[in-house]
Amino acid sequence: QVYGESPEIARERALSLLAGVGLAHHAHHLPHRLSGGQQQRVAIARALAMDPIAMLFDEPTSALDRSVQKRIVELLRDLQAAHGLAYLFISHDLAVVSHMCDRLAVMNNGRIVEELSVEELRRHETRHPYTLQLLRASEGYDREAARAQITDDGTQRAMSWTQGAVASAN
Repeated sequence: QVYGESPEIARERALSLLAGVGLAHHAHHLPHRLSGGQQQRVAIARALAMDPIAMLFDEPTSALDRSVQKRIVELLRDLQAAHGLAYLFISHDLAVVSHMCDRLAVMNNGRIVEELSVEELRRHETRHPYTLQLLRASEGYDREAARAQITDDGTQRAMSWTQGAVASAN
């Protein structure tokens, strides 16, 4: 129950929220019978029950396959427009971020290292090596990008897999 609603009103509201995220026909299913994407939709509906003006998403699509990710991103965009929501979206997947955000701040080790618009990101106009590393990683597997590490001061290091040591690469 939310805000001391009667059980009947709370049930109607829950069914309405589930319908709003595309799960009206799953209202009576137990959690273990829902897919990962359906469980994510339930979490979104639960958050919407509080009538927020802003929502925080921390890796909301990370455990989902690409087709389900796309549907969740579309749902979030639709809900944002319908409810006038502001989102703070945390993700390592810059492809998803570019569909959800207007502006982004790239963090490394808890510090913002770069701020840019999504348009700048799409044009690869990055200034920090860590942003470039994330961008390369979001475009698909790249052996060299996977080997690269960015240190606290923004310098790039390459991992030597055979020796298990880190060596500077300039």
